[in-house]
Formats: sequence, structure tokens, C-alpha cells
Amino acid sequence: MTYHLIQLAPGAYDLLLHDTIVASVVRNGSRQPYTWTAELLEDLPRSKRPSPFREMEHDFPSLDELCAWLGHPTVKTSNRHTAARAV
Repeated sequence: MTYHLIQLAPGAYDLLLHDTIVASVVRNGSRQPYTWTAELLEDLPRSKRPSPFREMEHDFPSLDELCAWLGHPTVKTSNRHTAARAV
């Protein structure tokens, strides 16, 4: 599966799969240590959820760990001075 993260604001991303937004990724909490949540937008039966989603939402202790779980998607930040990067 090829995922891409598009930053909407600090701590908030759309997760795209084949050019379709399938989930949101958000940073939780106002102080460190933050947790990160990937949540599917559509409540699909387990058998129809895109891999690696087993549940509707999954929590991670860091954005790096979430990205590793997704297979290291390309990340496009909202900073105009920063090019897209792979995490």
C-alpha cells in the first residue's frame, strides 16, 4: 500500500491512499509527550479496511512510529520553504 501524508496544520495530516483521503492523523495533547492517532474516515468492516488498519483508530507514541507502521509514507508539509520528505 502506498500512503502519503499531507500536512494541514501543525499536528494534523490527511492520509491518502492512491490519491484518496482515507484517514486523518492528529497529534493529541497540548504538552509533550504527545501521542499520535491515525483514524479511518469511514467505518468499514474489518475485512475491507486498508492494511495495516485492524481497528478504526490506532495510537502511537510518535509520528515516526506511526509512519513506520504505514510503511514510511511520503510527507508533504505545509511549510512553503520545506520540500516534501520521506519519514
